[in-house]
Amino acid sequence: QLQASGGGLVQAGDSLRLSCTASGPAFSRHSAAWFRQAPGKERDFVAAITWPGSNQLYSDSVKGRFTISRDNAGNTVYLQMNSLKPEDTAVYYCAADPGASGRPTQRRGYDYWGQGTLVTVSS
Repeated sequence: QLQASGGGLVQAGDSLRLSCTASGPAFSRHSAAWFRQAPGKERDFVAAITWPGSNQLYSDSVKGRFTISRDNAGNTVYLQMNSLKPEDTAVYYCAADPGASGRPTQRRGYDYWGQGTLVTVSS
């Protein structure tokens, strides 16, 4: 089970760090990702960290501003969001792939999803 947290209301240019924690040690051996869904839009890929290898992947819209990482124990995945923009406003979901789907940027590549945390960026 995944638990996302860290969302909130911030101003443009501010930073936030989202966290995704999971029960059970297996999460450290899963690829993990963040997706986001703005009102009335599809759920889009934001960032992923693969397992094994810890390769980091980003959407073009967040590259250079967001950083995905995982703690040493592997039980928490973070999304550091800097230079936030109003267009980053969305519900952010974390996801986990236990089976190395080979689809790290696609929703169908992930079997487990957290409940979402709302990020609102005011202009």
